[in-house]
Amino acid sequence: MTEHTAPKPAPKPASANFIGALWMVLAMILFAIEDALLKHAAGSLPIGQAMICFGLGGAVLFAGHLLITGERLYHRDVLSRPMQLRVVFEVFGRLFYVLAIALAPLSSATVILQATPLVVVGAAALLFGERVGWRRWLAILIGLSGVLIILRPTGDSFTMLSVLAVLGMLGFAGRDLASRMAPATLNTSILGLYGFLSLALSGLLYQIWEGQALIRPAASDFPVLACIVLVGVCAYSSLMKAMRTGEVSAVTPFRYSRLLFGVGIGVVFFDEGFDHYMAIGSGLIVLSGLFILWRGKRS
Repeated sequence: MTEHTAPKPAPKPASANFIGALWMVLAMILFAIEDALLKHAAGSLPIGQAMICFGLGGAVLFAGHLLITGERLYHRDVLSRPMQLRVVFEVFGRLFYVLAIALAPLSSATVILQATPLVVVGAAALLFGERVGWRRWLAILIGLSGVLIILRPTGDSFTMLSVLAVLGMLGFAGRDLASRMAPATLNTSILGLYGFLSLALSGLLYQIWEGQALIRPAASDFPVLACIVLVGVCAYSSLMKAMRTGEVSAVTPFRYSRLLFGVGIGVVFFDEGFDHYMAIGSGLIVLSGLFILWRGKRS
C-alpha cells in the first residue's frame, strides 16, 4: 500500500515574512508599554484591582468582537481538559508576572520572561515526545543559566521578589503548552476572551488573599486603565496577526525585541539599573532561543 503524506505548506513570500516581522515588533512594543502602564497603575491602585479592571476590560472588547462577527461567546470545547489546564496556567502566570512587574524591576522581569520558549521546547520534548537533540538541550541549559545569572541566588541583591518573574514565566510556558493541545474549534478571539477573564480571576484571587477591599479609582486612574486595556488588546491582536502573516520560524525571533523595549522603558522611565550580570544573562537567553529556533527549522 502506498503511503500518502499531506503536502508541505508552500513557503510564504519574503514580503509576507517582512510584514509579519513588523507586526511582531509592534506587538512587543505594545506588550512592553502594557507592562509599564500596569506597573504605573499598581502605584495608585491595589494590584489585584488593577488586574481585575484590565482583565474585564479586555474580555469585554473580545466579547464585543465575537458578537459583531456573529460568533458564539461559549463553545463546549471551552471546558475541555486542555482549556482547563490553560486557564490554570494562565491564572498562575498572569498573577506572578504582574506581581513581578509591580513589585520588582520591570527590566529584570522582562528579561526573565524571554526564557519562556526555552522551557516550552524542553517540556514539549518531555511531555509530547518531540525530538530535541543534544545541541538544543545544551542551548536550553545555557539559556536557563542566563536566568540564574540575572537572579544571582547567592548574591546580596537576591530577594524573593526575584522569583516572581520566574514563576510567571513558568506559568506562561504551561499556558503555551496547553494551547498546543487546545481544540482547533477555538479561534484566537475565544482564547483572548478567556485569557483576559483568567487575568481578572487572577486579580480577584490576589485581592481576596490580600484581604484588601476594592477602592474607588481616582479620576486620573481611568485614562490609565483605559490605555492598559486598549494597548493589551492591540498587543494580543498584533501578535496573532504576526503569526498568521509570516512563517512562524521567520517572525518568532522578533519576539526578543520585547527585551529591548522592556529594558529601555525600565531604565528611562523607572530609573532602573542594567548591570553586566543582566547583560550577560540577557545575551545567553536570547542567543540560546535563537539557536533553538534555527535548529528547529533545520530539523
